[in-house]
Amino acid sequence: MTEPQAPEELSLKDYTEKAYLDYSMYVILDRALPHIGDGLKPVQRRIIYAMSELGLKASAKYKKSARTVGDVIGKFHPHGDSASYEAMVLMAQPFSFRYPLIDGQGNWGSQDDPKSFAAMRYTESKLTEFSELLLGELGQGTVDWQANFDGTLNEPCVLPAQVPHVLLNGITGIAVGMATDIPPHNLREIVSACIHLLDSPKATVAQLCEHIQAPDFPTDAEIITPRRDIMETYETGRGTMKMRAVYQMEQGDIIITALPHQASGSKILEQIGQQMQAKKLPMVSDLRDESDHENPTRLVITPRSNRVDIEPLMAHLFASTDLEKNYRINLNMIGTDGRPSVKNLVTILKEWLAFRTDTVTRRLQYRLDKILKRLHILDGLLIAFLNIDEVIHIIRTEDKPKLALMERFSISDTQAEAILELKLRQLAKLEEIKIKTEQKELNEERKSLEKILGSKARMKTLIKKELVAVAEKYGDDRRSPLVERGEAKAFTQSDLMTTEPVTVVVSQKGWVRAARGHEIDPASLSYKSGDGYSFAVRGRSNQSFVTLDSTGRVYNVAAHTLPSARGQGEPLTGRINPPSGATFTGGMMGDNEELYVLASDAGYGFVVKLEDLQTKNRAGKTALSLPKGAQAMMPAKVKNMDNDLIVAISNEGRMLAFPVSELPQLARGKGNKIISIPTARVQSREEFAIAIVCVSEKEVLRVHAGKRHHGLKWADLEHYRGERGRRGNKLPRGFQKVDYVTIEDR
Repeated sequence: MTEPQAPEELSLKDYTEKAYLDYSMYVILDRALPHIGDGLKPVQRRIIYAMSELGLKASAKYKKSARTVGDVIGKFHPHGDSASYEAMVLMAQPFSFRYPLIDGQGNWGSQDDPKSFAAMRYTESKLTEFSELLLGELGQGTVDWQANFDGTLNEPCVLPAQVPHVLLNGITGIAVGMATDIPPHNLREIVSACIHLLDSPKATVAQLCEHIQAPDFPTDAEIITPRRDIMETYETGRGTMKMRAVYQMEQGDIIITALPHQASGSKILEQIGQQMQAKKLPMVSDLRDESDHENPTRLVITPRSNRVDIEPLMAHLFASTDLEKNYRINLNMIGTDGRPSVKNLVTILKEWLAFRTDTVTRRLQYRLDKILKRLHILDGLLIAFLNIDEVIHIIRTEDKPKLALMERFSISDTQAEAILELKLRQLAKLEEIKIKTEQKELNEERKSLEKILGSKARMKTLIKKELVAVAEKYGDDRRSPLVERGEAKAFTQSDLMTTEPVTVVVSQKGWVRAARGHEIDPASLSYKSGDGYSFAVRGRSNQSFVTLDSTGRVYNVAAHTLPSARGQGEPLTGRINPPSGATFTGGMMGDNEELYVLASDAGYGFVVKLEDLQTKNRAGKTALSLPKGAQAMMPAKVKNMDNDLIVAISNEGRMLAFPVSELPQLARGKGNKIISIPTARVQSREEFAIAIVCVSEKEVLRVHAGKRHHGLKWADLEHYRGERGRRGNKLPRGFQKVDYVTIEDR
């Protein structure tokens, strides 16, 4: 009696690692990824094969889908019926597969809701004619077979596809640690590229892309990815691609006639409707879905008026809805070596052509073997016909006629068996003529097959002819046009607002408000007790109000959010967080490209672009660095960088003018010296710049001292012109203590 073996001991780490790796390999190889040969996952292959076994060819009658699913899960695919049926539905939907493999009758879902298909007990199906390209050569010794899950039946390891189906219908799948996203392509383009590769085996991806423009989806929407990006994707096997809906104008309405692949019209209308409810699309008044059998996609968007600019509106909808979709491309598949990998276009087509060459070789060899076997039998039958009387005598008299025939005529067991199987009616004279005719035809076919099998050039020619025939029979025009478009951009909040002129008014104590129009007199507005007018800035409601404080920091506030000038406004400190004790010295509004002079009363400054002063920070950002004891001054708008003059006036009545172009353009900093003021006098606040302004040729600079004022025209400023950084010339008597300056149009 043998002793029982001790149970094998294995650490939990080793066991779980092996179990998970086994499971991973199963999911990768037997569930989620397609094979390069036929481009099918195992479940799809089993569905197609089971339907062919049920006789559901394109010429047959439809059968209940439940019958097919029952065969698939009972014989080949021991998984859930719903998973098998969903895989079957996908292959029948013309909006999912570029070349559907199953012809469905009943409700198989819609583009709006692909999952709305009827249960399998209601729908009927059969194979399409196109599926013959996968099954046509199956019984001709072309592929290897394997046992099914319970070992009672055989199933093909791969189908003998006559075209690179892996690229034609595309596929998506998620395995363990890897995924695949192969887009569909056009049959004619793929065949053309295969033929080019057969003629030029060293062809590059760029050369193949002359034949394959881009993926080709089962929709008329535009592929807007630049061609160079598509070529890069084909080079690496990985990338992304964009599709955009197609629209046209019809009696003032926007009509969307084609949606991106797998985009739902009802979902898109819902997305647009939500924006309308949130008042983010004031320029759209109505939405309708007018899709029907004649027009599968017809979404109608009605603009509020004929003044609405359609291009920006559509650009916003492309950016914010599924009217434009991104697709990931990951050309990951199981190669002929049985290993999964991401392949570029050249590798895919070369590997498939090697698979096709092997398939055709096996098909021809299978046919040649059958011909040789038949010729061998025909040789035996011919011997029998030439010696028919003796053959009959042997059969009638011998106990073992087969052995006797083999010995007498030196024929094989197969030939003797064929002679014994002859029927009496086949002993007619005509049969002998038929045998000789068949022998002649088979010999000619044998020679032809041997020539092809013995010559690589003939084999290539045959594969090319067969590919061309397939393209002629099943090929169609490209559906997804390749069009280069600009980047879609969604509306910002300021874009959606009505733009109107506004005047932003700031009081001495930092209260702010916005009045409509540019005609108001800000000094005449009412102010709180102890407060008064400080400065005002003109701009538009969709612009940002940029304010500068006495420490040189700038802050941004959206002009359209400011309170109306009917009241006394609100404190700016409620919107921003300036340093303690800081006051507001000026403001700016305009387009991003507009220029301003930022300066300190120590006589330093620079030119800045308004764009560089934008900030979302409530605490603002430092724009102007101040010398010790100095304060920031009211910014001066530059109207013409080439002609304007910078005019600087000190409180001591000195004035200097020079071209604004002599100042540097910076994003931030202290700037260069504009007018010379002794540092000690600035720190003690004895002397400082009272005004630094920009004056153009058609303006008058008015200097105010007490109740007196003095107007200086462009020609008058010539007396005060000098080099940047000088002390400047003295103003006339009575203007030695300047209070402020104003600029007026002539």
